Amino acid sequence: MFTSSRYLSRRPPREGDGEAGGLPVPAVQEVLDALPGSVIFLLPVRTAGGEVADFRIAAASPDAVDIGGRRGRHLIGVSVLETYPTVAGSELWHGYLKALTTGDRYEGESFEYEEVLAGIPRLSRFAVRAAPCQQGLIVSWVRLDSGERERRRLTVMQRLGNMGWADWDLVHDVITWSDQVYAVFGRDRSLGPMTLEELPTHVLAEDLPALGETVQHLLADGEPVDHTFRITSPDGGVRHVRIVAEAETDARGQPVEVHGFFQDLTAAKSAEQRLLERERTVLAQRTLLASERRLAARLQHALLPLSQQSLRLADLTVDVAYRPQQEGLEVGGDWYSAVELPDGSVLLVIGDVAGHGLDAVATMAQLRFSAKGMAITAGIPPETILAQLNTLLLHTTQRVLTTATMIVARYDPATSELTWARAGHPAPLLLRGGRARYLPLPPGILLGATDAPRYESASLRLLPGDHLLLYTDGLIEERGRTIDHGLARLAAAAEARADDARILDGILDTLVGSGGRHDDICVLHVRR
Repeated sequence: MFTSSRYLSRRPPREGDGEAGGLPVPAVQEVLDALPGSVIFLLPVRTAGGEVADFRIAAASPDAVDIGGRRGRHLIGVSVLETYPTVAGSELWHGYLKALTTGDRYEGESFEYEEVLAGIPRLSRFAVRAAPCQQGLIVSWVRLDSGERERRRLTVMQRLGNMGWADWDLVHDVITWSDQVYAVFGRDRSLGPMTLEELPTHVLAEDLPALGETVQHLLADGEPVDHTFRITSPDGGVRHVRIVAEAETDARGQPVEVHGFFQDLTAAKSAEQRLLERERTVLAQRTLLASERRLAARLQHALLPLSQQSLRLADLTVDVAYRPQQEGLEVGGDWYSAVELPDGSVLLVIGDVAGHGLDAVATMAQLRFSAKGMAITAGIPPETILAQLNTLLLHTTQRVLTTATMIVARYDPATSELTWARAGHPAPLLLRGGRARYLPLPPGILLGATDAPRYESASLRLLPGDHLLLYTDGLIEERGRTIDHGLARLAAAAEARADDARILDGILDTLVGSGGRHDDICVLHVRR
């Protein structure tokens, strides 16, 4: 009856084992073969003094199954105490002995068996009967905890799903709720199930018409329903309740019973509402960002000249190329300025403000127009312009600290001399006689990094046929590569196209091509 997975005690037959008080064991087995349920025939195992030391299963019905899962004839030969050790000394054990001694049938209270091994339910409950038969015992049992386990599983499932079942007997007007339905409605169990007439008093007024229509489909038409409505809970809150139900009809098609469940969807609805609110927030942020990009693009278009053009300034030709990181969203901080000054000299400026968006565009505009104003009105040299722009950037009220790199150059056509200074910007590339070289860098830290910067200028005489490239770092930066690698690629591309009429286009096609860019690109190509 109660067997563990590690125990299956069998012993060689002893003298007298073949019969039970004169009735052969095979005959008992033949009788048990015709019985349903769990029934076994136990023979006592006695000591030399005649006391019962154990019982052995001598025959078993085909449907007999023990706690370890063995069935029928697989139980034959099993020793009770060796296989089910916790039976020893129990009420069941004493019941066996009393029935064997007195000849009276034993039928006690339900017996709780405690298993000591892993892999088998620790506690199980059985209803056991034992009747004397031919100096042995006919024992039958029914396992009670299987149904209880199923009920527990159902209870756990209802609790985890926050749902409970409900039945309506429409003929006798009887409503039955599971315990979880009371929790769904927040109703005291002593009040009993809520009637269909009482339900509307708990439903929000705006949900009543749809719920009434749903109930009509269920009770009058016998149609299955799946509907969610809101109720007021005892604490004054609002709960979202789902009803799923179907009706059973009689021979005339009239509903006589309704079976279904209620489910509390309040938590799910709250999560859904939070998700919708987040989606609205994200949508609003995207709309704001799109508006900001459009505004920044319009500002940049208004502040900068055309993104690609060719200018004649004094005896110089200046070709300009500007390519944003994303096509159609020219909202970066790269910028340039190329203008002939009142004294006939030429101002060349290129810069790169950290970041993108309105802040970058605003800073770019501030630096661009300030540099041009200083050069035009005061004739300030390049290194002084950078120093004053650094002070301007540090003391301008902004939401975040902004930095920028920059080159300011002034070309005198009378002497063909170019005087330039830099603030953390990459070195200009000179292409002369088909050979490319980068100009030596004068001292100059990027703008906005310190309130005590040092800027110096350098000079270069431009010869006829010279090409000078001023560029931002987007032209030479490449993910996974060093800046030196990018500088080498730029020099090689310039030398390879030294004789091309459109050298700037060739360089851009080689270095950028159709691949994705990771930053804005601005290039000034200056030649005499």
